[in-house]
Amino acid sequence: MRVRIADMRSYRCRLQVVPALLCALALLVAQPADAVADDSDTHGGSGLGLSAQVVKLYEDVARATKRYEAGRQEAEGHRAQAQRIEGLLDRERREIGALREDLGRIARAQYRTSGGMPLTAQLILASSPEQLMRGQHVFSQTNMAVNNAIEKSRRAETQLAKDEAKAAKAWHGLEKRNAELAELKSGIEQKLEEARWELQGQADSFVAAGSCPGAVRLDQEETEFDGAWATPVETYELSASFGSGGSRWANRHTGQDFAVPIGTPVRAAGDGRVAKVSCGGAFGMQVVVQHTDGYYTQYAHLASVAVDQGDRVDTGQWIGQSGTSGNSTGPHLHFEVRITPEMGSAVDPAPWLADRGAPLG
Repeated sequence: MRVRIADMRSYRCRLQVVPALLCALALLVAQPADAVADDSDTHGGSGLGLSAQVVKLYEDVARATKRYEAGRQEAEGHRAQAQRIEGLLDRERREIGALREDLGRIARAQYRTSGGMPLTAQLILASSPEQLMRGQHVFSQTNMAVNNAIEKSRRAETQLAKDEAKAAKAWHGLEKRNAELAELKSGIEQKLEEARWELQGQADSFVAAGSCPGAVRLDQEETEFDGAWATPVETYELSASFGSGGSRWANRHTGQDFAVPIGTPVRAAGDGRVAKVSCGGAFGMQVVVQHTDGYYTQYAHLASVAVDQGDRVDTGQWIGQSGTSGNSTGPHLHFEVRITPEMGSAVDPAPWLADRGAPLG
């Protein structure tokens, strides 16, 4: 019996650990309201020009995605802690079962010790004072053990019910938080998609008319580049490469295509001056930049332009936004490197960029 009582004391200590872990999980759940509120005023850049709206929405999506991913990773980090809580709850359940078994064991031992006789009869029939004292002691100890076991079982069952309720509430809050973040992210992405195609619609109108509207200046955060050259878009997937064949080209493909969504900021590959801005023909809306080393780069199928002819540009400066204007099968940037500003003098952009410290990924 002493062993079981010691186990009960240890069990009482373990019960105190469960609420502490549940509090840690509750802290995680309590954070999302503020996190969601920070982005709840996102409205697609109300009052801004369409090009600027698209840029702002790109930034909002990036922030929402970062916050969503941070929340998801944080939840994953706490999952192990929650599993530990569940393990402790399971241990509580097993301990309660053991306590109930103890109650039965104690009751049976009391019955066997007393021979089933009432206490008064045991006192009357005691053959000696020693036997009488021994009987009283056994009865007192057994009765105390039964009462303690009953009380411990009651407290354990009460605590288990509370811990289970806390765990369920914490998980519900966690799921609600992640759902709110996912909904926020989805809403901003939907606004961005609508703004992208509205921007593309404007570009198609300008291309059809054969005239550009003039530079739509974009606010760009100051960015430091390690080298003098950069890829024309920051994040991309490579599609049609230089020299590849296709039914949409009279000869071989004259540039490198970067598959990017409409509205992606397009940046100057290097320092130079804008040699040409035009709207119309197979390239749709395009910009050509003359660089200090004598080469030219072309950026075609744009949805907007952020520079005018004659402007100075620096490496990485935004000169427009990608689109699918002109003879295009879908949203992408057509990038060419030329010896002259005109077609027919293109060289392979991939090794050209690599030689300048800006290799394609």
